[in-house]
Amino acid sequence: MKSLFLRIFLSFWAAQALFIVLAILVTIAMSPPRRGIENRSTDVLAEAVNAYQNRGEHGAHEYLEEVWRTEHVHAFVFDPSGRELSGQMVPPWVEDTRRGVPVNRGWLESLMPDRMQRQALTLDGKRYTLVLELRHGPRLFFGPHEIPGLGITIAVISSGLVCYLLARSMTRPVTRLRQAAQSLAAGDLSARTGAPPGPPKGEMVELMRDFDLMAERLETLVESQSRLLKDVSHELRSPLARLSVALGLAQQKASPELESYLSRIELEADRLNQLIQRLLTISRLESGADGIRKTRVSLRELVEQIARDAEFESAGRGCRVVSAENDDFQVEADASLVRSAIENVVRNATRYTAEGTTVEVRLARERGPGGEEVVVRVCDSGPGVPAEALARIFEPFYRIDNARNRQTGGAGLGLSIADRAVRLHGGHVHASNRKEGGLEVEIRIPAVPGFALPAHS
Repeated sequence: MKSLFLRIFLSFWAAQALFIVLAILVTIAMSPPRRGIENRSTDVLAEAVNAYQNRGEHGAHEYLEEVWRTEHVHAFVFDPSGRELSGQMVPPWVEDTRRGVPVNRGWLESLMPDRMQRQALTLDGKRYTLVLELRHGPRLFFGPHEIPGLGITIAVISSGLVCYLLARSMTRPVTRLRQAAQSLAAGDLSARTGAPPGPPKGEMVELMRDFDLMAERLETLVESQSRLLKDVSHELRSPLARLSVALGLAQQKASPELESYLSRIELEADRLNQLIQRLLTISRLESGADGIRKTRVSLRELVEQIARDAEFESAGRGCRVVSAENDDFQVEADASLVRSAIENVVRNATRYTAEGTTVEVRLARERGPGGEEVVVRVCDSGPGVPAEALARIFEPFYRIDNARNRQTGGAGLGLSIADRAVRLHGGHVHASNRKEGGLEVEIRIPAVPGFALPAHS
């Protein structure tokens, strides 16, 4: 049993029910035996017949009235001819009981008082019959053979209700903590448990407050880091702009011997400018989805454009980028962010695929855990990624091989930007090594609701 609530609830309930049942049974076992009217039915019948023989119908009536006052039991006495001795009006069930007619008692009838019949012979050989309707209250509570079935049932149900409320009150803070932790892990740094204010009200409330303080501190640290990254990036752009202007002036007056050095400076300045632009993009993506503008985007057109551009850029390595025959899949998304995500993944594939090979981009529509999704798969023929690094390649600045990335010009930000852009649209990115060699990156984005599946799917 994995649920903390069920463990607490069932443990408390079993303990409480056991205590109550044992207390009732011990009380009954220790109580002195009492002789009920069921055991005195033969005496009641004899005394009723004696009263009738001595004082007639009036005497029998007075005796049975006395039985009702003292025992709260309805009694009927019949002579051998079937006449009631006290002159009472006889209900149908009494007549059926006297004659021994079997009665099929349903659920409601089982809650009614028990009925019993006794017969006896007088000295002159006449057979008299006694019909009793036993007391309702004690019999209903204790049941047959003095076993308190209804009492035990009420005790178990009431203890179960109390234990349910107690277990719920104990596990509710744990549930709220779990929900807040899940939201925090999903990237919602504003998630809080909502601990009640005021003086301490127990260890669980204190734990909730500590969690809220931790979440608030994390949110402050992440915001300050993002703000620092954004500020530094902005501050670096001004010197870079001035450096570009100075570099242009220097190239106009430079001698042929210095031209190669200035070209190198220009290349590194361009790379630094691109790095700053990517840092600003990450900072904007980490700020949340408030600034994105979603429209209906055709991924087929987008993928085809990206494939043509990437193939043109990788022509020097003899690589091709092909977009398989794709159907027209549409998503509700920010077109620039989705393009940036797919483009970063495709460019990463062209950068590391073997020379003269092909990078393939495929589109598909599949059913995921949250509904219909559009899937973009980018497959290359490169060396792949070590299994332990597959999840980390989407972290900012993470590089498997620093030397290789310096040669290819990568800074470890492309896949990180793609991951954040896709997550802003409610999707996710996953990477895996292909059996035939190379890496496959899978981008999943929720599909447009109501957009029909292709006919051949």
